[in-house]
Amino acid sequence: MTDPRRGVPRTDRVLADPRLAAASTVLGRDRVKDVVAAVQDRVRRGELAPDEVADVAVADLPATAAGLRTVVNATGVVLHTNLGRAPLSAAAVTALVAASGHTDVELDLATGRRARRGRTAMNALATAVPDAEAVHVVNNGAAALALAATALAADREIVVSRGELVEIGDGFRLPDLLVSTGARLREVGTTNRTTVDDYAAAVGPDTGFVLKVHPSNFVVHGFTSAVPVADLATVGVPVVADIGSGLLVRDPLLPDEPDAATTLRAGAALVTASGDKLLGGPQAGLLLGRTEVVERLRRHPLARALRVDKLTLAALEATLRGPRHPTWQALHADPGELRERVEALRRAVGTGEVVETQAVVGGGGAPSVTLPSWALALPERYAEPLRQADPPIVGRIERGRLLLDLRCVPAESDGMIADAVKQARGPA
Repeated sequence: MTDPRRGVPRTDRVLADPRLAAASTVLGRDRVKDVVAAVQDRVRRGELAPDEVADVAVADLPATAAGLRTVVNATGVVLHTNLGRAPLSAAAVTALVAASGHTDVELDLATGRRARRGRTAMNALATAVPDAEAVHVVNNGAAALALAATALAADREIVVSRGELVEIGDGFRLPDLLVSTGARLREVGTTNRTTVDDYAAAVGPDTGFVLKVHPSNFVVHGFTSAVPVADLATVGVPVVADIGSGLLVRDPLLPDEPDAATTLRAGAALVTASGDKLLGGPQAGLLLGRTEVVERLRRHPLARALRVDKLTLAALEATLRGPRHPTWQALHADPGELRERVEALRRAVGTGEVVETQAVVGGGGAPSVTLPSWALALPERYAEPLRQADPPIVGRIERGRLLLDLRCVPAESDGMIADAVKQARGPA
């Protein structure tokens, strides 16, 4: 028998293929060489013919040099933490790419002198929330609250309701974060009821601020009471309100979700929020409030460790100034149009069932809100091959079926989903 190794094409000849040479400029020569070597091993095992090496290697190349892969979110969860929460708008992606080289992030081109970092992004945020006297941005929502606690209450007390000492997921607990900054917690009220008198009685010379936390990932019903920001603003110390989800102005679709503008008008000295949830932008922590408070935080030494990079600033500004972002579009998608798309998908794949379902906001936001939606129901066995598709398609398993909910899926991706489903089904 002929030794199969004799038929394996030389590595340098394979790498000279124009397609692989071009890929080396994007992925790196070593990465491409590793893929070619893996395909050559398949020839040695008799799985491929020698003349197939270049074509198979090209097909096996990753899309980018990074490990993260684009995923189609057909789960019906608009802000899916495992899938990266808010997808960026086309405007934000374009701005991010433009900012990837040298930029004027800290340079005034008119004078040639140093300028405030990310000033155009800060202006965009201030314009979006005119009720804020000043704004600042750090690298995530937890960082925003940690900076506030460090700058305003280190070695002092934070007065907070017991019912608002929440855990937000993956074992992350708010009281642990606050205590780690050197602040002391003064818990008031009970888990289900807290009054303004509870706060007033706890406020004293050692109080740094009163903290109001929106319990965004759960709802308590029954014998409950909580104190609104307007009442907390009367107790004589600054009120810091963590609204969580990054809703800047009220949205009728989310009536129980606090927004930054309303919270500031109610008397909060500082509002903290996330940028990658309902705002629809990159991961960021927003700080909005009174000038003296925001400037105190901005000038604190910890702020340097928490600052955002130029890419985040560019994506955030484009999100604020650009057109409606994908998160807004998914939240406000028309159920009738979703049904029509699912029915068309069902006709295209020739299998499955069109079912009415309920989507959710996700990302620890608006837990009581459900969004009427439509999905293609398939046998559960489709889940794994669809996750292995290119790009991966992630649905949700419910009652032994895989549901492909199109609320978060751009309409232009429907054809690709149909092709992936047909491939997962196999020959008719």
